[in-house]
Amino acid sequence: MGTTDSTAPALGTPSAAEGRVGASVSGTARPGTGARLVRFLPALAAYALLVALLLASDTSVSDVARYTFYVLWGVLLPGTLVFRALRRRPHTLVEDLAFGAVVGLVLELAAWAVLVGLGLQSAATAWPLAVVVPFLAVPRLRRHWFPRGYRRTSTGWNWSVAGIVGLTSAYLYAAVLSRNPIIPDTETTRQYIDLPYLLSLAGNAKNNFPLTFPQAAGEPLHYHWFTFAHMAMTDLVGHIDLPVVQMRLMVPALVALAMVITAVVGHRLSGRAWAGPVAALLVFAVGEFNAVYPNNTPNWTFGAPLVPLMSWASLSLTYSQPLLMALIGVIADVLRGRGDEDASDANEDANGDAGGAARDRAPLLGRGAYVLVALFALASSAAKASSLPVTLAGLAFAGLMVLIGTRRIPWAIVRLGAIVAGAQLFATAVLFKFESYGLEVVPFGNVQKYWADPAHTRTAVTQAVVVAATLIAFLLNHQLRLVGMVPLIWRRRLRLEQSQWFLLGGALAGPAVYLVVNGFNASYFTLAGLPFGVLLSAWGYCEVFERAALPARGKVALAVGTLSFVGLLTYGIYHYAGDWATFALKAVGDAKGTKSYTPLVPALAAAAALAAVAVVVGLLWRAAGRALPGLRRRGGLVLLTGALVAGAPSLLLDVQQSKHVAWDGAWPLPAGQVEAARWVRAHSRPTDVLVTNDHCRSENDWAVPGQNCWNSLSFWLSAYSERSVLVEGWAYSPRLMSEKSASFWDQPLLKLNDDAIHHPTADILRELRDRYHVRYLVADRKPAPESPLLKSLATPVFDNGRVAVYELS
Repeated sequence: MGTTDSTAPALGTPSAAEGRVGASVSGTARPGTGARLVRFLPALAAYALLVALLLASDTSVSDVARYTFYVLWGVLLPGTLVFRALRRRPHTLVEDLAFGAVVGLVLELAAWAVLVGLGLQSAATAWPLAVVVPFLAVPRLRRHWFPRGYRRTSTGWNWSVAGIVGLTSAYLYAAVLSRNPIIPDTETTRQYIDLPYLLSLAGNAKNNFPLTFPQAAGEPLHYHWFTFAHMAMTDLVGHIDLPVVQMRLMVPALVALAMVITAVVGHRLSGRAWAGPVAALLVFAVGEFNAVYPNNTPNWTFGAPLVPLMSWASLSLTYSQPLLMALIGVIADVLRGRGDEDASDANEDANGDAGGAARDRAPLLGRGAYVLVALFALASSAAKASSLPVTLAGLAFAGLMVLIGTRRIPWAIVRLGAIVAGAQLFATAVLFKFESYGLEVVPFGNVQKYWADPAHTRTAVTQAVVVAATLIAFLLNHQLRLVGMVPLIWRRRLRLEQSQWFLLGGALAGPAVYLVVNGFNASYFTLAGLPFGVLLSAWGYCEVFERAALPARGKVALAVGTLSFVGLLTYGIYHYAGDWATFALKAVGDAKGTKSYTPLVPALAAAAALAAVAVVVGLLWRAAGRALPGLRRRGGLVLLTGALVAGAPSLLLDVQQSKHVAWDGAWPLPAGQVEAARWVRAHSRPTDVLVTNDHCRSENDWAVPGQNCWNSLSFWLSAYSERSVLVEGWAYSPRLMSEKSASFWDQPLLKLNDDAIHHPTADILRELRDRYHVRYLVADRKPAPESPLLKSLATPVFDNGRVAVYELS
């Protein structure tokens, strides 16, 4: 994480150079080789820790080396060169590398489309030469190999960011990597039910542009599938098995990138170096506020939580986070150039901001920022469908507030909005084909169940209280970590900079969409709004911290107190969550736990208890301040810190939960099925189509003979064979998601498929081979054994007792 050249002062230690943006470092002595290596120690330490954890979770040294090569050659190098060519002046090396890595992800998508579209997958490793060669050959581009003028980030900042990356790696190891084998190795192995489906999309992306729905051969896939193109390129460039990419390498790397780009953007926008690490902590280390343990899927009162899904359950969310954060960063940078710095200076002068001297504004990106906005918007469009609508809403909000405040059309916002809207239109019309995936506008549809009163037993006043309590619970659950924006907005008296209006608009838009659009997937809009909010919250927190001007002992006391508070809260929830819920429900007259609002009571009661403690401590603090002047004007910082970290126990408890409580949605994935699918992959061509009799997943692996097929969630064959299946599990088909149907749309085809296994004839098999290009029949005997006639009509080529494979010749 180290960068080169001049030294930037640490927070709270002003120097003469701090007020200068991009101060020149030409007069500084050039450090020796040893000193330069020391500056890279934080990054090397974070990398070494991740490698150690990967090796401890049975990842081979060869795969780690190949992935390192892929990241450096296939993502970081081309992306950094292009980013340097687009930005006007350098700021820090870590910024160039972080933004460069995200640009590399975007360039990779274009390379994938060309390579797969032309059938040139074997040349994938060489694609970065399309960037490297021009940057070597063109004199004006050559200078971007060794740019000058970097500012050096402080040692404390480097180690802080490295520590956050190390924290994410340790969490992933404890909660995910050490708990899940790369490939199922027993007949009782269980895996989160979505993972085989996601793996099947990555396998499809290796051979198809655009992607098709692999569980129904030839069916188009109207979905945000850029994540799986990224996984395919990781395989093609690095020559790494897709299950290793999915279960070990991809998630830790993308989460680390998300933390670093968050730290960089937080620094760039606020002009306060420490706003970056604080924002990164709020994204990852602080989760949803609740008083429940274990907090499994049924207890997700307001939709999806961020950290567990970023970990492994939602690969598209993990992939989209660095893209969205980079998009936010470049849009806000353009807006920062529209008079924001002058407005910021005026605000801070008017408010007597003691921390003004600590501001370290990065140089503006320049005209290339618009190109970066276009790149990041296009990549975000089909990385996660929730990203761009929230970004557009943030821009619209900023435009409205600037128009009201200045009575002038903010043309920069209009131009940015046009770029983002164009990317959204492209995704909606071309990639998604206007599919809604079951989302529909139903105001408060996701939360009204908590105030439902179908028997009309409540008075109007009581019902109003329940409605208000539900909305307060929602804000506490997802938005408590954003409370740092309150003092920032308050001190500026709503005279915000354009970039701040944009961040506030995005932070408001995410939860607003969740409250207006019905469906579980609407919670991803809430998660898309969080990056906007945490940047503004960290910005506000750093201003409060600067005004407090704590001495060294005060900073240590605050850190120790914060850790102690988090530890006590974690201990209390872990050991007494059940007792607390019982007490809280009795206190509100719901001892039987049968009210519509029952799931919200423990968290609301916990918030009330913590608020009461805060009031008592505040009164004592004020009284003590008369005798101890050092406490005066610093109580607000302590209160704000406590509020921001109140959700931190969720991360620690998630690790503990993974050790003792099975994750809801982890279903059997027997090794016998995977073995057969991987045999087919090794003995087939990408164009071959498969037929199987297994369309459903069973929670007990078909322990009950003749069990009905009711969920159509079988994806294992397409996942591990990397081939399309004529009809496998169709539950996640875009066609059915939009039609809200459970039945396969082509019943004659489904009958033909199943008859090939259970009632085969020569004519059926001939039709499958000649018309549908089927090569292998894969029969899973657990749901139902194949017909004895099949051996005489097709060639048996594989049999492990559970799964038999027959070839059509």
